[in-house]
Amino acid sequence: MRTNIVINDELMDKAILLTGGKSKKAIVEEALQLLVRIKEQLKIRDLRGHLKWEGDLEQMRLDT
Repeated sequence: MRTNIVINDELMDKAILLTGGKSKKAIVEEALQLLVRIKEQLKIRDLRGHLKWEGDLEQMRLDT
């Protein structure tokens, strides 16, 4: 998808410095991938305590 956006110059400069001088496109794509991963992890984390699990953890640890 092609789009034009205005990005804070200082933020982009810092991102370029921290990522080793990748292209602006690569930095934006990496940032979007990171955002998606974080949001997906938060959804999974919200399930904590809401799922029922049955099993014997000690037995599972002994199985090889």
